[in-house]
Amino acid sequence: MTKRRLLTSLFLLPAAIAFSAGYQINVQGVRQVAMGGTGCGLAWDASTIFYNPGGLSDLNNWQAYGSVNLLFAQTRYAQVPTQGLTEDSKMGVYAPFNIYVGGPLAANNKIGVGLGIYTPFGSGLTWENSWSGRFVTQSINLKSVFFQPTVSYKVCDFFSIGGGFVYAMGGVDLKKGIPLQDENGINGQAHLKGNANGLGYNIGAQIRIDDQWQIGISYRSRVNMKVKKGTANFYVPSSLETNFPNTSFSTTLPLPSVTTIGIAFKATDEITLQADFNYLKWSAYKQLEFDYVDNTSVLTDTKSPRNYNDKMSFRLGGHYIFNDKFCLMAGAAYDPTPVADGYVSPDLPDANHWIMSGGLTYELNEKITFMGAIEYNTTVRRNAQYTPDNFNGTYQTKVVLPSFGMTYDF
Repeated sequence: MTKRRLLTSLFLLPAAIAFSAGYQINVQGVRQVAMGGTGCGLAWDASTIFYNPGGLSDLNNWQAYGSVNLLFAQTRYAQVPTQGLTEDSKMGVYAPFNIYVGGPLAANNKIGVGLGIYTPFGSGLTWENSWSGRFVTQSINLKSVFFQPTVSYKVCDFFSIGGGFVYAMGGVDLKKGIPLQDENGINGQAHLKGNANGLGYNIGAQIRIDDQWQIGISYRSRVNMKVKKGTANFYVPSSLETNFPNTSFSTTLPLPSVTTIGIAFKATDEITLQADFNYLKWSAYKQLEFDYVDNTSVLTDTKSPRNYNDKMSFRLGGHYIFNDKFCLMAGAAYDPTPVADGYVSPDLPDANHWIMSGGLTYELNEKITFMGAIEYNTTVRRNAQYTPDNFNGTYQTKVVLPSFGMTYDF
């Protein structure tokens, strides 16, 4: 790899994976978190605005819903082929949230309306500035918020449909080292930061087969997050500043579409079982382009190959009515990584995910219900390569995610 190509790739490639698998967060409802992320087949509460808009008109009344999730994540890197060297990312704590308000227009009305504000993508990863992969990445932080006004219509007692328009806004902030030292022996650094927005939609339908079986189908469209005036600042020796001008950049970062089929089975009056199958079109990440306003012989516009693969995740959950106050939930999921071999970078050291979860709800009175859940998410240990920078290693990520929420029924 030539020096020019190396220096260019050092600060362009990380942004290409800012919105990928490791940053998809399936925590848009506390009950659903507790049940392995299942939620398409049955409308439990106003969070159906996200999981399946078709279920909104099935709610008994208007409901206000709020929840917050605390995501504690850490990744361990082991160098290969050298044995014995391990490095841990800094413990990250992130707080995705969800707000929903909605329900039928009136009692027994066939039309439901609502608004969802939720965070389906967001997280981050920070390594020590001097760690061995500092010229690939030092830190990345992603934030996103989706706004979704929604309408649902109950066609008949066993069939309802719905849909919502999505406006997405967010931002990305990343840092990485540049292998150029000043007179004090301090390496350079690139800092890229930008705000993004995009448009999409969420549609769904629910079908009641009989008193025991119910099926849900939903489709969340691809959202192209466009960064139009991101800032790129470079800290390099003064003799090289003309090659690294502080400038702005634009790019489009695609968030994949998700098709979900959900099945709910009421085994007894107290027990409901669920299964969700999510098909994610990660192949949107075949290539990303970066356009810098100011170019030099080093800072040039690039096209970065990603070669992600479409994947299907599997989720199972159960809900048990313990008594008139408490309900208990449990679940599990398997979420395979879309990141192809040869493209596993330390800013997204993704691998296949195994998830276990549980939780409970407490009905304080006829109007107020409190919810709590906890999820444990671990990736399998993956021996991976990042071909563009010839950086190899073994990664494993562990996440603990407690969730808390409350509903108020009008």
